[in-house]
Amino acid sequence: MDWTILIFDLIDLRSFSNLWYWIALAVAWSSASHWVLGIPYDMVLRARRVGGQAEQDLTDIARVNVSRILYIADEAGVILLALLCFAVTTLILTGFVYGSEFAQALVLILLPLSLVGMMSVATARKIRDGAEAGEALHRRLALHRITVQVIGMISIFITAFWGMLQNFNISILPG
Repeated sequence: MDWTILIFDLIDLRSFSNLWYWIALAVAWSSASHWVLGIPYDMVLRARRVGGQAEQDLTDIARVNVSRILYIADEAGVILLALLCFAVTTLILTGFVYGSEFAQALVLILLPLSLVGMMSVATARKIRDGAEAGEALHRRLALHRITVQVIGMISIFITAFWGMLQNFNISILPG
């Protein structure tokens, strides 16, 4: 038994036919829609429903996370954006020009998530500039979550379509 064949069979780089890729895609979008600006969405619902200390906790964690996000964006945003653009461009070229299915799969996860990341920075700026709290904060976080979910649904649909196309093109059936 050749160990290299065993290892490459175990680590299948044909992502679209690999169950682990689809699990990772589902977990990525589930996490992105649950953690709105780093705030668990059940905390928003509890603050809206209960108020009082839950509302104060939401306001505090929102203030901390908004400050953290904007600090990172202001201090290292240009460098992070340049690195992200380089990485995504490299993956796009490797995947769609040179035909690497693994790179295509990574692009179909990272490109929409990077859009969500930029949208999160914009939402954080709106929250800070508007000094939002209470119902206005609930609405802003809910709108952000809905937008993330729409981007996720579109992304999953495109990924599933592209994955099925790739699996049909690399079919094991003769013909």
